[in-house]
Amino acid sequence: MDVFYNPNGVGDVLIVPIKDTDNRYEINHKTIGPVTKITDNKGTILGYNIAEASKHLKLEQTGKIPLTNDLLDIIKDLFKSNDIQDTLDFDLSPKFVVGLVLEKKQHENADKLSVCQVDVGEELLQIVCGAPNVDKGQKVVVAKVGATMPSGLRIKPSELRGVPSNGMICSQKELGIPNAPKEKGIYVLDDTYSVGEAFPV
Repeated sequence: MDVFYNPNGVGDVLIVPIKDTDNRYEINHKTIGPVTKITDNKGTILGYNIAEASKHLKLEQTGKIPLTNDLLDIIKDLFKSNDIQDTLDFDLSPKFVVGLVLEKKQHENADKLSVCQVDVGEELLQIVCGAPNVDKGQKVVVAKVGATMPSGLRIKPSELRGVPSNGMICSQKELGIPNAPKEKGIYVLDDTYSVGEAFPV
């Protein structure tokens, strides 16, 4: 899970996004001390904005920042000191990981799509992939559900031509790697990588 801090562009505010908004619902804001809670009109928490972030939090970088347990503990203390009762039980496991393609099958409803079973260490994910070079036995970079791509795209569970897909097998370009190949295709890793390890993005 990532948080965002851009003091030059946005101001001294830490943005904690939790759930994407659905345009059908009205957005509500409630401010308690330095914390603004953002919800829709169904009461679903969409995120928090923490004002004067540099005063309350130890932020050593800007832009997209991985939410660590240490930073989360400080945010929890800030919530507690302002009598905000919300439980901040977030999944802080890495969202970009090394996966191993265990199986690749032709999508039954699309010639250019493959249905892959990918081992990411603690679980097996079914991912529909459109890359022409994906194949069984490859080590690849997987963006798990909840990952935010360098482009800003948030990875969600989806269904492609009737087949569920949970995550994305990434290309170098999608990962924002400099001088990425222009040819369409996923990033195939060498054997120095271990299945399940975090991949830095």
